[in-house]
Amino acid sequence: MTSPTLVTGAAGFIGHAVAQRLLARGERVIGVDIVNDYYDPALKEARLATFAGINSFAFERVDIADADKMKALMRDNNIVRVVHLAAQAGVRHSIENPFAYERSNLAGHLSVMEACRHAEGFEHLVYASSSSVYGDKPVGGEGFKEEEPATDPVSLYAATKRACELMSQSYATLYGFPQTGLRFFTVYGPWGRPDMAYFSFTQKILRGEAIEVYGNGEMARDFTYIDDIVDGVIGALDHPPSRGEHRVLNIGDSHPVGLMEMIETLEKALGREATKIMRPMQPGDVTATYADVSKLHALTGYQPKVMLAEGLERFADWYRRHYGAAS
Repeated sequence: MTSPTLVTGAAGFIGHAVAQRLLARGERVIGVDIVNDYYDPALKEARLATFAGINSFAFERVDIADADKMKALMRDNNIVRVVHLAAQAGVRHSIENPFAYERSNLAGHLSVMEACRHAEGFEHLVYASSSSVYGDKPVGGEGFKEEEPATDPVSLYAATKRACELMSQSYATLYGFPQTGLRFFTVYGPWGRPDMAYFSFTQKILRGEAIEVYGNGEMARDFTYIDDIVDGVIGALDHPPSRGEHRVLNIGDSHPVGLMEMIETLEKALGREATKIMRPMQPGDVTATYADVSKLHALTGYQPKVMLAEGLERFADWYRRHYGAAS
């Protein structure tokens, strides 16, 4: 029998979606998550509840920074492929609670790599990096390329993600197991994270509350729908690099959208107009993100399919079903 794939962060937004896709194509999955309270744990528990009754899914409530538990978990289940998505997310939160990032992102990543290097016949570690590693760089006519320097992070969150990439490079060189880091660009969609702008805006708009628009609405993001992200994650997982190789790949929509355009699109999806309070940019934020995904496309055929208007419609429908919000 084929060994299961380990998915860390399985109660999280992307981890939940990746686990669902792996299960749908007939694989066994072991999900790992600590289910912390960075945002409402009830949403994380609701995601996990979607796996109820699926015999090919097993869940372990484990802190990924616990190196002994992670090593034992992989050994006891003969794990040879890992999708490592567990992390402390949030640029702004990293300013308020920096030590959470030290444990989850740095110690956690090291713990996962240590478990992988001791796993017999290990095949591939795919892990989450972030577009934030590029820093606050201007958007020109082309997207951000993986070869560009990533030496000027403007948040601790970004710095920890870049550190993970460097740690992985060293482990690939030292121990020879293949690794792929995926630089995610602003993932959104059903089951998303409540701390993301589109989600919190939806909550406030439907309650009739004003929304705060940072950067005076002049920021832009490469919004990427969750199903497209999963396509890229699974594609990368299925195409491991050579033994001893570590690679970094962008995974985004490659069509940056201005914040005000996103809000207007969300208003249409909700059938409500938002009251807007304009605010200056917050510390740690970047002006814009824009993914060049040519490398991922060449490797896997990755091609985003869901444009923002359709994606926000799907999110709005899910939000009303899940929270019972009035239309």
